[in-house]
Amino acid sequence: MFTRQEAIEKLLKSYESYFNVQKCEPSELPLIAICEFFQHTERFVMSKSAGLGAADGEEFLYLFDLEQLTPEVYEKCMAFVKEDADKRANIGPDHMYTYVTPIFICDRCDEEARKALKSCRIHKSYRFTIYGWMDYHVALLEAAEGRISTNRSGKVVEKMLKKILQ
Repeated sequence: MFTRQEAIEKLLKSYESYFNVQKCEPSELPLIAICEFFQHTERFVMSKSAGLGAADGEEFLYLFDLEQLTPEVYEKCMAFVKEDADKRANIGPDHMYTYVTPIFICDRCDEEARKALKSCRIHKSYRFTIYGWMDYHVALLEAAEGRISTNRSGKVVEKMLKKILQ
């Protein structure tokens, strides 16, 4: 199908249109980029001073590049994502949603890691959803086979990956 590097180049090129892409320096994690998307909408009548409400949405996408995804590496990466996403999220009265999207691009994946990824169900609500929610869309791309696996919330990411990588 394609190599990991080709997939990463296509994804980053596509994401640069909508996301603020921050490439990461090599470290103990196989993280290569963090992409941020922010959206703000307001509703008002006749003038901005007669506001009906505002809504903020944001998405944080974490792109990981590794040869083989193991359960240990998956857990370490997800722990980093959870901590980092909590720091980046702007929770408040106008917050509507935050989507956190870790994407693992690899050549091979252990079956235990795939099971852990598919069973990932992280959803947080803030003040009984009055301050919005946070949802994790986790995806795995095995580049050599072109195989995509996601958690239940990540089905949207699967469609997007297929479209970009065609």
